[in-house]
Amino acid sequence: MGGVSNTGLSPLPSADRPDVAARLRDALLGASFTADGLLELLGAPAYAALSRSETVPALRATRGDTPLERLVRLFLLQQPVPYARVADVLPADACLDSGWLVRAGDDEVTATVDVRPYGGPGGEDWFIVSDLGCAVGGAGGIGNRAEGVVLGVGGASMTLAGLTVRTPVSAALDLGTGSGIQALHASRHATRVTATDVNPRALHMTALTLALSGAQDADLREGSLYEPVHDDETYDLIVSNPPFVISPGARLTYRDGGMGGDDLCRSLVQQTGERLNEGGFAHFLANWQHVEGEDWTDRLRSWVPRGCDAWIVQREVQDVTQYAELWLRDAGDHRVDAAEYQARYDAWLDEFEARKVKAVGFGWITLRRTASAEPSVTVEEWPHPIEQPLGETVRAHFDRVDYLRAHDDAALLEAHFTLAGEVVQEQVGLPGAEDPEHVVLRQNRGMRRATRVDTVGAGFAGVCDGTMSAGRILDAIAQLVGEDPVALRDRTPAQIRLLVEQGFLEPA
Repeated sequence: MGGVSNTGLSPLPSADRPDVAARLRDALLGASFTADGLLELLGAPAYAALSRSETVPALRATRGDTPLERLVRLFLLQQPVPYARVADVLPADACLDSGWLVRAGDDEVTATVDVRPYGGPGGEDWFIVSDLGCAVGGAGGIGNRAEGVVLGVGGASMTLAGLTVRTPVSAALDLGTGSGIQALHASRHATRVTATDVNPRALHMTALTLALSGAQDADLREGSLYEPVHDDETYDLIVSNPPFVISPGARLTYRDGGMGGDDLCRSLVQQTGERLNEGGFAHFLANWQHVEGEDWTDRLRSWVPRGCDAWIVQREVQDVTQYAELWLRDAGDHRVDAAEYQARYDAWLDEFEARKVKAVGFGWITLRRTASAEPSVTVEEWPHPIEQPLGETVRAHFDRVDYLRAHDDAALLEAHFTLAGEVVQEQVGLPGAEDPEHVVLRQNRGMRRATRVDTVGAGFAGVCDGTMSAGRILDAIAQLVGEDPVALRDRTPAQIRLLVEQGFLEPA
């Protein structure tokens, strides 16, 4: 696979030189060009500034001449570095020959791609390869709005990687792979990884990312979404950070899907059911329209394919003006001619007005293939802080779905439960009041949920240690508070079911 070029973008290093990638990797590691090394060199403020497209603090922190400082200037800050100083650290001639570096003037070299150190979940030292400037705050940070630009690691990429269920699987599929971060994560626990992208430049970047990270090769296929996937191919894991932006037109390949409204996300989700093996998971980031006169939860429920359980979480909602401004800034349009910016802003609002869209939701969609005749579909809004990685929390959610589906109220009363770890109780009321107005159970892990319970629910949860059945606990509470035990058994299973569903109680 030779260099791939798009108009306005630099030629790429050869992906057919694994020997050079291996030597380059060894040299980067030898100079501590890693996620930990970068943080130690730059310090937290300068490190965080890079994600905001601000390079001045990092430039100030790399004014010395250590090997690590040279590499940061070369591969992250797009600065020319004297050839002799690079040759002291890297196999410079091999990197020039294979296209990782190019000559700049008489005695300097520059990088042709960004290389961003990235720490894997198991402590791996990985490297994400992207277009110049795109490891630092995205395309808007460099004003590089070429159609085929390939971004590096962003917040969305890390969100998706964090919420993916990480169990050993035979086959994983990364749709719209970009610079390859999801394929890289999948390579840790999938025997076979397939990655697709409509942009051949992205596939080339993925090959470079995998090679430079020392990961297994992936089966790279060009095409939109499921187009490159054969009819008889199914997977145990499917992940996608698709071009989900709802925009007028398809100007930027990495974000604009080219379909009207949220049709791309809808189509992607609806086509996934037939591609999943039994028990397999699919994880997507998505945007969806809030249409006048329509319940947004109904809209999303209609996307879920037959034969799949679903958990859909809306993390944020923006009105149409906020949304348009966000993505205009993302593309650097706020830095162009004022009249051009206004015309593009108008085009976004015209698009939303024509579709009667009043706001746009952001969030994630998880599907799991199930044999149940009654699939479970949960659609909720949760804009509050969570704890990443969330993959184990996601897996546990679907385990609880299975448990509750198999246990009616009578079975729940016979079951034993334990209180989940790191759940605390808060009593809310006026200062000095004899009794609280209400009691709140709060999780300090995972989704960090909070739920209001009555005194019976709080008492029940507090004594759940797996030794007594739910029914026996309720009988004891009834005797303590002087309530009819039959009535208490009748009205409490709904509350138990909710506490199990939300992860406050776990089957013993």
